[in-house]
Amino acid sequence: MRKLTYFIACSIDGFIGDESGDAAFMIPLVDEEFLAYLKTEYPETLPTHGRRPLGIDDLPNKKFDTVVQGRASYDLALKEGVTSPYAHLREYVASRTLTESPDPNVEIVSDDLVGKVRELKAEEGELGIYLCGGSRIAGELFDEIDELVVKTYPITLGTGMPMFGSGFSVTGFVLDDFRTFENGIFVRTYSRKR
Repeated sequence: MRKLTYFIACSIDGFIGDESGDAAFMIPLVDEEFLAYLKTEYPETLPTHGRRPLGIDDLPNKKFDTVVQGRASYDLALKEGVTSPYAHLREYVASRTLTESPDPNVEIVSDDLVGKVRELKAEEGELGIYLCGGSRIAGELFDEIDELVVKTYPITLGTGMPMFGSGFSVTGFVLDDFRTFENGIFVRTYSRKR
């Protein structure tokens, strides 16, 4: 069974962006040490159009071969004219309003997202599924998430888009790894307590 991993950046107080989901203010906090970590450990989480300038377009996928993201996350790429932001992965975009994919590499999932993710998890293979966000899709897929990789940036927002757009539910996770960086970013990896 393949894992669904919610790999997400957030503020100290648990927000993944402002009320609209914009998290561009986190990008300047990424320094060479943290970027080297991403390139080494999670190269496939860097968008294709960002991998090329970094000279890592030919790096093999280490953890994921598939990405699932919501329409709002996908729209960020579309606004930049990028129709396949993760061309090095199989791409699925959950949307009830986008009726046709603007790119042959991107499959639109308009209904039964949970069923589609269960189908992807049941596939053979060692690489997992990267849940790219955002809040609503993470809330909808909450019960399917096997692993959380939370990149916490040294900022607070006070209000904004939470990590999970879902109702109250106490769910246990186990801390598997904790890594700190000189710039104040820390990364926690959790697995779901079963």
